[in-house]
Amino acid sequence: MRLRCNSVLRGLIGKKIGMTRIFDDSGKAIPVTILEAGPCQITQVKTVDKDGYDSVQVGFNEAKEKHLTKPLLGHFKKNSVSPKRILAEFGKVPHFNYRAGQEFNVSLFKEGDFVTVSGRSKGHGFSGTVKKYSFSQQRKTHGQGDTHRHVGSIGAASYPSRVFPGKKMPGRYGNKKVSLKSLEIIKVDKKNNQLLIKGSVPGSTNAIVMITR
Repeated sequence: MRLRCNSVLRGLIGKKIGMTRIFDDSGKAIPVTILEAGPCQITQVKTVDKDGYDSVQVGFNEAKEKHLTKPLLGHFKKNSVSPKRILAEFGKVPHFNYRAGQEFNVSLFKEGDFVTVSGRSKGHGFSGTVKKYSFSQQRKTHGQGDTHRHVGSIGAASYPSRVFPGKKMPGRYGNKKVSLKSLEIIKVDKKNNQLLIKGSVPGSTNAIVMITR
């Protein structure tokens, strides 16, 4: 059983659809990111007495039972909700009666609201410093060998005879949690359950993001 509810929740789980642009009344182009925000269904209400803290667990995107583990299936059946692919927790809003099965959608937001969008940035694998930190390349003449994209010196030999922690070195680039704050909602499309947010947000197309107030 699903209970429709457009009341208060601190955030929604969403999916990045892509980017486009829209024009305001003066003809100015505004770059926007399209996010599919919800609908998200409450799968568990956590309390201090039972779980040690207060929060609301919500689920996004329907999942087939064959793709889930038995403990997770039991979790959904215990709370009488359909299986979900993505789960996340949000803090409770005081004086609101949360129940498993309640459903929230983009009606939580309105045009002009400012939100925080969190997601994982695009992964670029193991990258060098030229790509990762925009280091300059070395000279290509006057005796230089095949070291044009090498790091160069990373520290003195005699003193301190070590590499300082935090030194910018080659390594994994991207695939980290990134949160962008104060992003403006330009348009709320209730028919398609989508939000148009000014600017870019972390992640690639179809990436899962968290939209919070």
